[in-house]
Amino acid sequence: MKLDATTFRQLRLLVPVLDDVLSAGEVEYSHQAVNLAVLAALCAQLSQAYEFHHPVGMEPAHVDVK
Repeated sequence: MKLDATTFRQLRLLVPVLDDVLSAGEVEYSHQAVNLAVLAALCAQLSQAYEFHHPVGMEPAHVDVK
């Protein structure tokens, strides 16, 4: 699935937030938390669009949080 230019730019702008979360394991600043919510919403939209175009083989992801 090819991303449109707007979605691609949005993801590129949110990469630093995701990088901080993945490397530090936490959100340090309030603007990161807001951007993390935006990132989650954007990922959910992309997932739904992908599932619409490729309905076979989509399985829910399971995350073990400890």
